[in-house]
Amino acid sequence: MLERERIIEIVVSVTAVFIMLGVMWSIGTEYAGDDSILTPEGGELLVGAIVGFIFLLLVIGVALAFLLNDPENNADNAI
Repeated sequence: MLERERIIEIVVSVTAVFIMLGVMWSIGTEYAGDDSILTPEGGELLVGAIVGFIFLLLVIGVALAFLLNDPENNADNAI
């Protein structure tokens, strides 16, 4: 059985990935030309979405590190 913290990390990460896929899909459907090729504006938005996804995962990682940190298991406090 997985630990509670590991399950929280998995759920949050999978949710972030589904949000990213939804954003990519919406950009693709909104900014696709008649021949299903992405327009230059859509390409710029797609790059922005990828950069935003990287920052989103950074914020999620930092937040989870602070929220799920157990000070009792920290070796620095065992003096």
